[in-house]
Amino acid sequence: MKAAVYEGPRTVTVKEVPDARIEHPCDILVKITTTNICGSDLHMYEGRTSFETGRTLGHENLGQVVEVGKAVSKVQVGDWVVLPFNIACGFCKQCEQGLTNYCLTMQPKPDMAGAAYGFAEMGPYQGGQAELLRVPYGDFNALRLGEDAGERQLDYVMLADIFPTGYHATEMAGVKPGDQTIVYGAGPVGLMAAYSALLKGAGRVWVADHHNDRLRLAEDIGAIPINTAEQNPAEVVKEATLGLGADNGCECVGYQAHDPQGNEDAALTMNGLIDSVRFTGGIGVVGVFLPEDPGGAEAQGELEAQGKVPLDFGMLWFKGQKVGTGQAPVKRYNRALRDLIAGGKAEPSFLVSHELGLDEAPSAYEHFDNRDDGWTKVVLHPDNNGNGSGTRATRTGHHSKAGAHRTVEELRHEAKERGIEGRSHMNKHQLEQALEH
Repeated sequence: MKAAVYEGPRTVTVKEVPDARIEHPCDILVKITTTNICGSDLHMYEGRTSFETGRTLGHENLGQVVEVGKAVSKVQVGDWVVLPFNIACGFCKQCEQGLTNYCLTMQPKPDMAGAAYGFAEMGPYQGGQAELLRVPYGDFNALRLGEDAGERQLDYVMLADIFPTGYHATEMAGVKPGDQTIVYGAGPVGLMAAYSALLKGAGRVWVADHHNDRLRLAEDIGAIPINTAEQNPAEVVKEATLGLGADNGCECVGYQAHDPQGNEDAALTMNGLIDSVRFTGGIGVVGVFLPEDPGGAEAQGELEAQGKVPLDFGMLWFKGQKVGTGQAPVKRYNRALRDLIAGGKAEPSFLVSHELGLDEAPSAYEHFDNRDDGWTKVVLHPDNNGNGSGTRATRTGHHSKAGAHRTVEELRHEAKERGIEGRSHMNKHQLEQALEH
């Protein structure tokens, strides 16, 4: 079978590897039809983890079951399934508490917890950027999809990781209806955190980043963009909240956070959140932070290479803020989020910019890693090699609105000319509504 294989820093090749196969009676074998490149794949792609050469990448996977082990009783051949990036057993101490992100059974190192497909330090499992994927404990790990799965793969594949991960950030932050929430990072996970906060009924959601293409997507879903090349997010939020700060915030960047000039600073987003969130507020951290960073000494410093980040802990303590951290337990959320998609209440595919064949993975990694304009989320189709559909020309659903090309700044300028009050704190949708009346 063909697979996207890591060959060293910034080198991915697509080549023939041994076919994935059933290895245990509880396994299922899935023909992968849709698989995403994730922002956390880039840490490995850049050589900033201990990921081994020769391994297949990919932990955001969806496809059809083509074979089941003898002990599999629920999942059947032909089922459409989306696979949580967490590989879990379902019966260890952690799994019984719903902490499938820290499964003890599937992680072979006794002093570690948690397993995933094609991911550094999370077991020996191959990734799904390939034609076939072996799924351990298929009855437990596979989430079956409905009759619309084939047509709505771009929505459902987001259930493998980034939609539940963004939602998990809002859960750890304690986002409630009416809250004012700030999200640091407008990458795919940050956009999913903002989207989740809005789905929960947050009153205002700010998204801070310096990539304009990503900030435009934040505008389109009803969030308020903050371009960090032009504004300090903490000052923007405090000005809008009588100096108090946001009720809560989400960290969706991780240890390779960098300023608009490209300088890395692992503490940048965390310290920004400590400043932006009010006294006793909550912070949910789903951006990746690691105890060892092979490139950290050169990029930042010796302490950062050991995962020791210079946080403003005094202010965190003084403000009585609560912090939740770690990877998402995808199974805790994916069934409910699936039903929101099926019911037309959620369309996470809005962030997909490119659909490509698996053979185009090397180029896709390069563009995504460079943060090239317009490359917001890349989807690979292993069953469509060499015939990817390229850039998505249109977006479907409620995100394609008349006037969506107008920026928040342009709308606010018109609102100012028309004397509309409160315009400085309105999101794009609110501004459009105000201008219609």
